[in-house]
Amino acid sequence: MNSAPVLKNPSPDEVREHISREGYVVIEGVMPPDFVARARTELAEAIRKEEAWHEGRAYRDQNMVLLCALYGGAFWQLFDQDQVMAPFEAVMGPGCIVYAYTSSSMPPGMGNYSTRIHVDCPRLIPGYVTNMGATLLVDDFTRDNGATWFLPGSHTLAEPPDEAAFKAQAKRLIAPAGSGFFFNARLWHAGGHNASQQWRHALTLNMCRPYMKQRIDIPRALAHQDLGAMSSRARQKLGFLAQVPASLDEYYAPPSQRKFQQETE
Repeated sequence: MNSAPVLKNPSPDEVREHISREGYVVIEGVMPPDFVARARTELAEAIRKEEAWHEGRAYRDQNMVLLCALYGGAFWQLFDQDQVMAPFEAVMGPGCIVYAYTSSSMPPGMGNYSTRIHVDCPRLIPGYVTNMGATLLVDDFTRDNGATWFLPGSHTLAEPPDEAAFKAQAKRLIAPAGSGFFFNARLWHAGGHNASQQWRHALTLNMCRPYMKQRIDIPRALAHQDLGAMSSRARQKLGFLAQVPASLDEYYAPPSQRKFQQETE
């Protein structure tokens, strides 16, 4: 039941080395306290709005937000936190975009959708990272409140590890709020169970290559929102520069007017 080592300000080379060798890196302080406090408040409100949308029906992803970007505010400003984006860009380059942007919240006395042993990417291409994940801690992660279990080095495994071996060898994500758990999306992991009396919140990002499809077409999902407060970096990360043409007019438009303007992978 060992906790994972937590680093402070690793270099890009150190991040790449850890992700390549162990499949993960835990970095303390990637989000400042004031941002964490705002994100916690806005996340709780977004969860209430998602529940209202489902009108009391039971649903698989209850207590989570399926697409955080729908709610603006801190969810857009996350992409302007340099220390959050740096590990992704160290491994996948500055052109990487969001595949999925959800939350991972556990009410008191409960787990959530993540409690099975799983990976966040179906593809295994040796030596090539197609997807990279991050669990961004909005609350402290402890042994009592459902801290994630994960198996170091398991990102090279095509099949899930034996459950007994996983439990015997897995580490726990024990870290303070503001920390980030960055990992190859092929790393086998599982959420815990919140035995505490308080909610435990996190934001979760899955980043992919810009030529890949997003889980939800984020630019189309946000088409009717006022995007004036969204930074150029957030627009790039949310896929606005990686849209494919939808007509001949868009395809033959001058380069400055084309939807696909992504320059790097």
